[in-house]
Amino acid sequence: MRTVRIFLAVTLSLATAGSAPAIVTAATATAVRPVTTCAGLVREIALPGATTHVTSAAVVPATGADPEYCGVRGYVEPAVRFDLRLPTKTYAGRYLQYGCGSFCGLLTPPAFADCGLPHGGDVAVAATDDGHVGRTPGIIDDGSWGANDQAARNDFEFRAPHVVSRASKAIIQAFYGSPPAKSYFTGCSDGGREGLLLAQRYPADFDGIVAGAPGGAWSSLMGFLAWLARVNTAADGRPILTTAKLPALHNAVLAACDGLDGLTDGQLDDPRACHFDPGTLTCAGPDTPACLTPAQVTATRKLYSPPADTDGTLLYPGGEQPGSELEWASWVIGSGGPGLARTEADNYLRHLGYPIGAPAATVDTFAFTRAGFDRLTPVGARLNAMSPDLTAFQRRGGKLVLWHGWADQAIPPTGTLDYYQRLTERSGGLARTQDWARLFMVPALYHCGGGTTLTTFDPLREVVAWVERGTAPAQVTATGRDTTGNVTRTRPVFPYPQRAVYRGAGSVDDAANFRPAPPVTPPHDVVDWAGNGLYALPGPVAR
Repeated sequence: MRTVRIFLAVTLSLATAGSAPAIVTAATATAVRPVTTCAGLVREIALPGATTHVTSAAVVPATGADPEYCGVRGYVEPAVRFDLRLPTKTYAGRYLQYGCGSFCGLLTPPAFADCGLPHGGDVAVAATDDGHVGRTPGIIDDGSWGANDQAARNDFEFRAPHVVSRASKAIIQAFYGSPPAKSYFTGCSDGGREGLLLAQRYPADFDGIVAGAPGGAWSSLMGFLAWLARVNTAADGRPILTTAKLPALHNAVLAACDGLDGLTDGQLDDPRACHFDPGTLTCAGPDTPACLTPAQVTATRKLYSPPADTDGTLLYPGGEQPGSELEWASWVIGSGGPGLARTEADNYLRHLGYPIGAPAATVDTFAFTRAGFDRLTPVGARLNAMSPDLTAFQRRGGKLVLWHGWADQAIPPTGTLDYYQRLTERSGGLARTQDWARLFMVPALYHCGGGTTLTTFDPLREVVAWVERGTAPAQVTATGRDTTGNVTRTRPVFPYPQRAVYRGAGSVDDAANFRPAPPVTPPHDVVDWAGNGLYALPGPVAR
């Protein structure tokens, strides 16, 4: 399938426009045809609480990769821009909405994803900028758009994905004569937060949700990013641990821990089993790239640890995981400027993290205390997606797939594990929860994609099959590719807490040579941390 990386993502169709749903098979791939012209969609749509303006609509010819489609652009008041693409000849009755990354602010063209459909089975796709235009377009926006604009904050915090869903479905209704038969959402990072937020607060919006590397505890995550920046900054402002030391550090981690999962294959299947001490790399002589100075040993130990106050109370449910070291170069250390962790945390603390008019902070002034943590809660309660109560989503038949890379350098995977166990406990246990919500932990995968051995993971096809065929995902295959795109490794990822075990014969780079196995010990993933009370704060809901 086409893989969509979002930083910071079958069989049901309609026989004819306006008719009842019909099953599409390889022999009867009937697409839904439009009942009006593309240009005729340019109008105002008076949705209660989400007045929508379609500002342009034009047919875009088919290419080798994409079908012919009606490209629709517009905005939901006050300023939530969207890009909606409606296949003109191959629409199969489904809607797919993408989340965005970091602080959003970009209107990224939505891709026509392959959902495992038969010939002629294309989905309508949409994306949004979450209600603002970034001041510094790129990976991380500066957030200044929200310094004094509560409406823009509302859209980013919780409103935009919901109102774009409503607007898109109304436009689909107008174009094809009927609403989508099934609706899906996929996102990673902030997009993963949005996926959880939709399941928690707007359970009727989507039938299937894919939430990758979700930043559900977003406000606390920004404190964690400030921690990464602070513990690796010397008094002169320079990084303590430098990029030149990362290869030796990563290789030492693999040498100490690669075989703990029973297979020496260049990756850590569960880095929590790795108790590597960076002190073993302490320089015995001159400072070289092969060793760590005492100051670098101290900084590295802190990077692996969650932030905490002086009493030992954890201020985030995790730290950097062993195996993620090579990605610290851009995220923690930076090249020719600050690392991305410092940039994101500083922008949030300066412009978005506190109520408008309240004193702000910076990475260098943020207090790693319970009081400093609590100051982030008023805004955090609005944008966090931490509630384990997904009862309404479950009851209406919703399916949720969460996934996270074990080597994620930006959002510690332990936070997702903490949330999933709280969800299972709230939902009646693991077996009952896996009837509608499953978690997949991907070895060696960085934040939303990339990695040393596995580089891509996308369970969208599996969630579509789960919603429409009732086929719960028993495994999803992760893929590793080299810089030229060649496949170098495939590996099955089984629903957590199952793990992949080598069958004992064949290439370790072939997914076919692995089987599922139960965990060595039952999971105990709930973390006792300062945010325990945040799981009871679902936040506001926009109608």
